[in-house]
Amino acid sequence: MIIRPIKTRVFQEGDDLLKFIAKYVPRLRAKSILVVTSKIVALSQRRINNLISDKNFTRLVKAESSWALKTRHTWLTIKDGSLMANAGIDKSNGNGKLILLPRNSYKIADKLHRQLCRYYKIKQLGVVITDSRIAPLRAGVMGVAVGYAGFQGVKDYRGQPDLFGRKFKISRVDVADSLATAAVLVTGEGAERCPLAVITNAPVRFVNKINRRELKISLADDMYGPLFRPLKLSR
Repeated sequence: MIIRPIKTRVFQEGDDLLKFIAKYVPRLRAKSILVVTSKIVALSQRRINNLISDKNFTRLVKAESSWALKTRHTWLTIKDGSLMANAGIDKSNGNGKLILLPRNSYKIADKLHRQLCRYYKIKQLGVVITDSRIAPLRAGVMGVAVGYAGFQGVKDYRGQPDLFGRKFKISRVDVADSLATAAVLVTGEGAERCPLAVITNAPVRFVNKINRRELKISLADDMYGPLFRPLKLSR
């Protein structure tokens, strides 16, 4: 698998996302995966807020999340069924503004998938919209897919034999987030100015339509579920 980061100019609020991609990725071959950072998707949607006061930040976090708990360092929140800090609201690389997560990331990924297939005249293409997350008890951020299209996001090993013939009962691979993590490693988190990346030779199954719920898991089935049940929810 090869990941190529794409260096660009600074994406501005309200810029046309499709034209931006076409300018910096003039050619895209079939079975590639285009990675797009959530920040430029949000900027294309004008998902920004000019008020960076603590009071306004708290208001936005609560408005953007379905579950919120204030901790020493951050707001621990659930948004769109995923656990994250501060409902995904970011102060970095915002030039003094708050940048929110995109609206309807899966719809945007699907739309980009269809538009780019037509533009590049290809049939098999993946699109991943990435953000960053922190895993419990681990230092540093890693990439995560907040939306994707064009490939199966989960590889299911259940029912298949392992090396010694024992059948897997619960094992699945989170393909979408694995690709996002690999891409974020090369696109960077600072001033690299690489909001796009192209992945080739990825071990994925390309599809025309994805199951948007394939990455979701209920709190009752989540191995971390017992940690959340005693907590009081805040809105």
